[in-house]
Amino acid sequence: MRKYLFGTGLLSAITGGVTLLRSARNDEPFTWRTALAWLSWGITMALAVGAVVDSYRGARGHLIDGDSKVDRDKLFAERVKRNRR
Repeated sequence: MRKYLFGTGLLSAITGGVTLLRSARNDEPFTWRTALAWLSWGITMALAVGAVVDSYRGARGHLIDGDSKVDRDKLFAERVKRNRR
């Protein structure tokens, strides 16, 4: 599970969220650019979490969406090979 949680996509999304939180603590007004930044961060976080879920499900041989870039057969074969040892 550690390899999923420390993936680069998830770490970059968290880092972006921390940056947005720091800018929100300032006394700057909430503008449309700030709203777009938060929306962009939300989409990035959703995609990163979705990739983690697809990788986790693919490694266990479960079905994943067809539009996912995760290779389910490859992940499942690696998991089977690890468990044989």
